[in-house]
Amino acid sequence: MSDETRNYGGRPVSARRAERRLQFIWDALEVFSDKGYASSSVADICTTASLARRQFYDEFDSREDLLIALYDQIQSDARDAMPTAIADEKPDTLADLAETAMTAFVESIGSDPRRAQISYVDIVGVSLRVEAHRVERRTEWAVFFKTTVQNAVGEDFVPPGGYEMASTAFIGALIALVHQWSTTPTRTPVDGLV
Repeated sequence: MSDETRNYGGRPVSARRAERRLQFIWDALEVFSDKGYASSSVADICTTASLARRQFYDEFDSREDLLIALYDQIQSDARDAMPTAIADEKPDTLADLAETAMTAFVESIGSDPRRAQISYVDIVGVSLRVEAHRVERRTEWAVFFKTTVQNAVGEDFVPPGGYEMASTAFIGALIALVHQWSTTPTRTPVDGLV
């Protein structure tokens, strides 16, 4: 019998596992933010989550795998926020599109300094594997950038320097801006930042 068909306490085992996985991810955000990734342990995370080590290792092979899962969740939340905002706002111009997308991104990652800390500080240099994963996610953002711009202004448009350089510049500037803003004690309003 698979996790999809088994029930525990009237709920599918797969649903309980998914909830437990998310609990570990969000409790890792708290632990990594409080203690720092390098100074935290699986025991710290299990204590915060009120779950057993066995349950941790049912979901993750290592603390590094949990860091990657947390990073991916933060990135996915930001990536989902942008097209949702674009669909809701229906911007008319490329400038309005950029403003809408950046506002959604800033609000998703920058409004919680812990998310920015994980995304732009703690994830950097952990291991070669984590670095490769981070670069892969940045490449996905570049594709997202290109697709979004082409959908707005047409496939014939090519920004100065081409999409690779334009997306690198845009993403780099946005990352630096969000990180700086999220750690500033007195923040300007998001619309002023954008």
